[in-house]
Amino acid sequence: MKQNLKANLVWLAFLAAGFILIQAMVSTGLLNAYYIQIVQQIGINIIMAVGLNLIVGFSGQFSLGHAGFMAIGAYAVGILGTRSPNYGTFFLALIIGMVLAGLVAFMVGMPTLRLKGDYLAIATLGVSEIIRILIVNGGDVTNGPRGIMSIPLFTSWQLVYVFVVITTIFTLNFLRSPIGRATISVREDEIAAESVGVNPTKMKVIAFVFGAVTAAIAGGLQAGYVGTIVPKDFAFMTTVNILIIIVLGGLGSMTGTFVAAILLGILNVYLKNFSDISMIIYSLALILLMIFRPGGLLGTKELEFSKFFKKKEGTN
Repeated sequence: MKQNLKANLVWLAFLAAGFILIQAMVSTGLLNAYYIQIVQQIGINIIMAVGLNLIVGFSGQFSLGHAGFMAIGAYAVGILGTRSPNYGTFFLALIIGMVLAGLVAFMVGMPTLRLKGDYLAIATLGVSEIIRILIVNGGDVTNGPRGIMSIPLFTSWQLVYVFVVITTIFTLNFLRSPIGRATISVREDEIAAESVGVNPTKMKVIAFVFGAVTAAIAGGLQAGYVGTIVPKDFAFMTTVNILIIIVLGGLGSMTGTFVAAILLGILNVYLKNFSDISMIIYSLALILLMIFRPGGLLGTKELEFSKFFKKKEGTN
């Protein structure tokens, strides 16, 4: 407990230093408006990837439905934000989106998470498409395929940074909790976990709901960042792009998720100068990485300050 507290304090100091560094770069003009937008997008991708890694990397469930839960959060902010453009409504919309996404994930997860592998992937993809089609046919509420325009720009890089910190801390503490360790045990060996009293379906549903809630947060921030949302923004490729981040960083590594999201965000900036062949370069880089580092950049390794404290106390 004492070691975890020390590690959390060091992490908070580390994250505070990151915030101060970015703020200094913005104040001195090293980061202009364009690069600030890149920072915001990287942060939103991290929130999405942290939630999806919890589902895929830590609970071992191959889900392709993340874009649907992101859409719920985005449309909650879009619908309420355009009617009452203030931060009180924005945060209320975020909460509503989180609750709705969690409820949908729970109702969907109970029957579908008994499936495994490709069957689960197809089922979750179907759920995501159902959500998108419901939005397309939402009439005046969702404005159909035209989407929602003129959403107030609630999202700033500071707000995204705060939510990245909050979602990461909550996710890491969840993984360190008894429920989190039980979830990881289901990933390692479901039969062995069940034999010692762990309910595999319950653990999978909890992780699935947790991941859906983080996706809704990312969706709400995305709506407040771009100012415009349309149903096609939450198609299958949105989930694939986030899946690439967690595979690249390493399934089951939160540190890898951060590293991959930042690297891909920077890579996309430079590839804009080669728009004609950008996707070829991007795809080739991913293929080479998967050949030489099939476990991702970090595999399952984490940057853990608690290990440092254990070694330090062991030498006393």
